[in-house]
Amino acid sequence: MFIDRDGTLTEEVGYVNHPQRLRLLPRSAEAIRRLNEYGIAAVVVTNQAGVARGYFSEDVLHAVTAQLAAQLKQAGAHLDGIYVCAHHPTEGEPPWRADCDCRKPKPGMFLQAATELGVDLGTSTVVSDKASDLAIAPKIGARSVLVLTGYGLGEWEYRRHAFATRPDHVAEDLLDAVQWTIERRCR
Repeated sequence: MFIDRDGTLTEEVGYVNHPQRLRLLPRSAEAIRRLNEYGIAAVVVTNQAGVARGYFSEDVLHAVTAQLAAQLKQAGAHLDGIYVCAHHPTEGEPPWRADCDCRKPKPGMFLQAATELGVDLGTSTVVSDKASDLAIAPKIGARSVLVLTGYGLGEWEYRRHAFATRPDHVAEDLLDAVQWTIERRCR
């Protein structure tokens, strides 16, 4: 399962410029534990253009990522991979200002994770609180789930008519998305 970070796994607080600002959403650790129990790869794919924009350093990004792993470990869960795009196509200075292939909704992070972790894209699910993040799912052969946490509720209630691709499922939160994915796999 490919999971967006901010608004999906963790609270949406804008740019997370300090590890203490990172907070797991309720039921997120349970969701990751459930994926762990079923042997489904739990992979975070996140755009973090705050580095390119100069809002925080690469060191802060690493500290926040370490905090995420630590909070999940404390709750008895683990991620199989964390893939981050710190680029922005028009902001910042090179090497961070780049029109890269890794920035969602482009496929770079998903293809890299599939190769490095042996993830089958055709049986995968992309989960996010933003429709723009979900646009990659049909292009890589995956299913998509919009969660109503973070920006998700507003996206669904006020913008769904403009979605380029409708999600395969709409879930209350990450745990509901995980449960939907597990039920589909068990069929």
